Amino acid sequence: MKNILKALSICLLIFMSSCKEKTSNEVESFASTELIVESNEIDKVEPPHWWIGFKNQKLQLLVKHPNIGSATPEISYSGVSLVKINKADSPNYLFLDLDISKVTKAGKFNIVFKQEDGTELVQTYELKERQRSSDDYVGFNSSDALYLITPDRFVNGIVTNDTPLGIEGQPEMLEQTTNRSDDYARHGGDIAGMTSQIDYIHDLGFTAIWPQPLLTNNMHRGSYHGYAVTDLYEIDPRFGTLEDYKNLSENLKTKGMKLVMDQVANHCGLQHWWMKDLPFKNWVNLQQNFEENEGNWNNSYTINSNHRRTTNQDIYASKADYKGMAEGWFVADMPDLNQRNPFMANYIIQNSIWWIETAQLGGIRQDTYPYPDKDFMSDWAGAIMTEYPNFSIVGEEWSYNPLLIGYWQEGANNRDGYDSNLRSSMDFAMQQKVVEGIKEKESWDKGLVKIYEGLSNDFHYASPKDIMVFPDNHDMSRIFTQMDGDITNTKMAMATYATMPRIMQMYYGTEILMNDFEKPGDHGLIRTDFPGGWQGDAVNAFTGEGLTEPQKDMQLFIKKLFNYRKHSKAIHEGKTVHFAPFVGTYFMYRTLGDETVVVILNKNEEIITIDLNYQEEMGLKGKELKNIITGKTIKWGDVMELKSKGVTILTTKL
Repeated sequence: MKNILKALSICLLIFMSSCKEKTSNEVESFASTELIVESNEIDKVEPPHWWIGFKNQKLQLLVKHPNIGSATPEISYSGVSLVKINKADSPNYLFLDLDISKVTKAGKFNIVFKQEDGTELVQTYELKERQRSSDDYVGFNSSDALYLITPDRFVNGIVTNDTPLGIEGQPEMLEQTTNRSDDYARHGGDIAGMTSQIDYIHDLGFTAIWPQPLLTNNMHRGSYHGYAVTDLYEIDPRFGTLEDYKNLSENLKTKGMKLVMDQVANHCGLQHWWMKDLPFKNWVNLQQNFEENEGNWNNSYTINSNHRRTTNQDIYASKADYKGMAEGWFVADMPDLNQRNPFMANYIIQNSIWWIETAQLGGIRQDTYPYPDKDFMSDWAGAIMTEYPNFSIVGEEWSYNPLLIGYWQEGANNRDGYDSNLRSSMDFAMQQKVVEGIKEKESWDKGLVKIYEGLSNDFHYASPKDIMVFPDNHDMSRIFTQMDGDITNTKMAMATYATMPRIMQMYYGTEILMNDFEKPGDHGLIRTDFPGGWQGDAVNAFTGEGLTEPQKDMQLFIKKLFNYRKHSKAIHEGKTVHFAPFVGTYFMYRTLGDETVVVILNKNEEIITIDLNYQEEMGLKGKELKNIITGKTIKWGDVMELKSKGVTILTTKL
């Protein structure tokens, strides 16, 4: 049958060449496409397709098929060279090194695998045109505010994908059912749900969304959170389809917003398809232990990371401690990927680029940044930033030590000469300092001075405004919980985070005082369903129906704060000046051109009068300023009367 199809193709080719009347466009199109008979006889080829026009012209294909290692592949396509055929330890893999020249045309071609018995397997591969140039991929920066979402807990847009059993073309999911009464089960939120509420997020003042991972997590339990990926090229069918994901990105762009993808280079899920047949003996760390025990870990020390991330910088760290952090599995059901294997390294880098192009991303958030091999992470970020010079990546370094946070930022003056190529890391240090500074009783070394001295550490960072700060996230208690249910303190914290020289990120539901009072710190409770995201919810935060007055007030506060921030050049790029806290107050100024923003934190319950002459260097005397929350204007004089505890945000933009 295959020979018949090939003969028909030749006949068609002769017929087309005999046609005398062709437009120039038809001739060009015909010349750039080699006529083939499409075939898909190989179980898995990754990346599933690629693009022409990259700066890096190399591509490495992972090929997975029974006994494919004994086959000889051939490619015949103008501009594509099969440079090297790499065999794996498993006979069921090949890794093919391709070179794609600058003159290569977009199109499809066949990879023919000639087997030892004389038969052939044929796989069609496609090189696509890129939708836009590398320079047009603009990432997030200090002008952006990211809305972090746990997709399973936000909005259930399509009920029919809650239980994917029977969805054509999809594998059976190990966790099939939803159960909203179980904080650690799936609840049904999905991509369509997020897409349906883009207007809500936009109107709050946010410029980007960061959903937790949406790739397939075919795990037995807790698959909702997304961080145990079992297929790096597939959207989890319980969240939707690849087209749904691309549609989310497109809809965000129509609002001038960006899609930030949460990626995981450190580990995968234990049920990942390759764990049943690993291509190399060192594809994952501690692989020999895993294979000898058939996945039954009796001694957790032989598998789990010691989580001593400081070994990346510690000049006294033992080799044993470094190895325990770098090679240990994050948890027992998340195999630690070995990025020192060059094929694994290529796989991860190409996967990230594939998603940037496929979903037209506006940034990447990289999970557990210090855990993988740090030299690889520099190569990974470097490969992306070389290809996309205006892109953005933020890495998670959960440390309250600015020395460690700064170490990972590009341009850091590191003692060991390490350059991460990473534009942004996450500011857990300032997250903590703001909470402590507002909650603590004032003294010479406690209270608001914690914020003042926390920001004074910015001298250590290569670029403070490119660090990402946040009040809370999916792994820590809600900010309202951290503030012990004090709304005034919560507003003070939110205003401080949103106006300091940083990129800003907020967790969904913070705007309506979502909390985890019942079990502070419990992950399932932190990631509570957003009210109104499910049909029949008694409370709907999207419309305001059923919200309490304090919830509505906080929602309005966030809306005014972040919509001002969205358009404030002073907050995005301005000079920062702050004054040491005095009598329970703290003044921070952000200034650019004729715009000055003044943030005043006041912890006094009684009326207090502040002498402003001490701050005359800011040049505001005699000027009118508007309160961005209340809309009222004041004239800056010699003194200011603060009537109650809270935050005041003033601007010279009237």
